[in-house]
Amino acid sequence: MNLSRTFRCTAVAACLLAVLPVAHGQDVIRIGEINSYKAQPAFLEPYRKGMELAVGEVNVAGGIDGRKLELITRDDNASPGDAVRMAEELISREKVDVLAGAFLSNTGLALTDFAKQRKFFYLAGEPLTDKIIWGSGNKYTFRLRPGTYMQAAMLVPEAVKLHRKRWALVYPNYEYGQSAVAAFKELLKAAQPDVEFVNEQATPLGKLDAGSTVQALSDARPDAIFNVLFGADLSKFVREGNTRGLFEGREVVSVLTGEPEYLDPLKDETPTGWIVTGYPWYGIQTPEHKAFFLAYHAKYNDYPRLGSVVGYTMIKSLATGIRKAKGIDTDKLVAAFSGLVVESPFGRISYRAQDHQSTMGAFVGKTKNEGGKGVMVDYRYLDGAKFLPGDSDVKKMRAAE
Repeated sequence: MNLSRTFRCTAVAACLLAVLPVAHGQDVIRIGEINSYKAQPAFLEPYRKGMELAVGEVNVAGGIDGRKLELITRDDNASPGDAVRMAEELISREKVDVLAGAFLSNTGLALTDFAKQRKFFYLAGEPLTDKIIWGSGNKYTFRLRPGTYMQAAMLVPEAVKLHRKRWALVYPNYEYGQSAVAAFKELLKAAQPDVEFVNEQATPLGKLDAGSTVQALSDARPDAIFNVLFGADLSKFVREGNTRGLFEGREVVSVLTGEPEYLDPLKDETPTGWIVTGYPWYGIQTPEHKAFFLAYHAKYNDYPRLGSVVGYTMIKSLATGIRKAKGIDTDKLVAAFSGLVVESPFGRISYRAQDHQSTMGAFVGKTKNEGGKGVMVDYRYLDGAKFLPGDSDVKKMRAAE
């Protein structure tokens, strides 16, 4: 036996084995995604499907410069602390290249701060509080969905047309609800100076006492109601409001209610005539949405929800940004996302350099109880770019960056 030759072969094999994990890692781009899957399944299960559809499309097309996308998800238990722990685990143990996700605004803010502290790229897909892009905005965080200011700005012109003076407000008492109400009050007051806010019901998230809330609103005798509730809280509120006649003769303006995640469960309890933001998937005839719908339906034999659009567009945004950056270097990725143009099911959007907010818009219309099912009617798509503040205002709001 030639011992020298045997030693040389063994040494070469050991070197190859040492190199293999690195080579494998270079062939994959790992996306670490964190969300409240158990707490908010109505939105996040379709969202997960949208992400998986987009990952599949990117990989079938050859990946990004030959590198495939890999999606690694974690549940944050609707807890900011858990969200940060999951982010740390994804970076240190799973070696992810970017972070994405969050549904609740408080978990999104926790990840926004984490990204700043760790100097790690984070794309917030869904959380709606505007602190993510303004008050707590930072170099490393971008946000996809139109936030509370944008959606309030879309609804306020419709609210003004109602010519109602006395308004009541009902919202979940955490960051998203507080942010939405603050934006609506500021914008409505500016557009209609004589408006009065006669009652506010700030309810615990997921723990609405529908009876006392509806009674308090009714006792205030408002002309109109601005509603920010969603999910199970929304269903309870609508049911109790219908029972007690709260909505009779009163206008309601409502954020998110037109999204199928929240409109579908209302079924024959759906109120008619609420002015809402939402997603009328059944009526959007643009080529880009038709292509998305057909691909989604072919894969899942189901119709998309708004979560599906958000998850899909978030992954497509990351793929487009990584391709433009020619890799996953954080600083190059930040530069690539500043002004990045992305094709989405809602058409072309871009990420603004000044505040890292995308220009994705929303549909505004009215609810209708149509044969025992809730739908949106008289809707139109509003371009998000038209409902964002200018550069000088953004500079003031991001002064602490």
